[in-house]
Amino acid sequence: MAQKQLTSTEDLNQFVAESGKRLLFKHSTTCPISATAYSEFQSFLQEQSVPAAVIHVIENRPVSNAVAERFGIKHESPQIFLLDDGQVKWHTSHWKITKDSITEAVKA
Repeated sequence: MAQKQLTSTEDLNQFVAESGKRLLFKHSTTCPISATAYSEFQSFLQEQSVPAAVIHVIENRPVSNAVAERFGIKHESPQIFLLDDGQVKWHTSHWKITKDSITEAVKA
């Protein structure tokens, strides 16, 4: 399933408002750790059909900041959130973002 790129707070609000489980990934396009985490995220999406979105944190800083404010979770990058009906059910960052950790979180 393809992911959306969120480039505005309106995009973010719309994505979060939808029901069910969805994944939100904060990606730093200049960070090698983020590149590794992003490829884990991509390999998860190739096998599972969960709605997903990505925020490029450098290019879309206000959207990235809005996530931290909205959910009260300190910004990190890379960072992934599992949302269920608009609430954060799970989140992690950096090397803990693996295909397996995402799979486990979504199944839980």
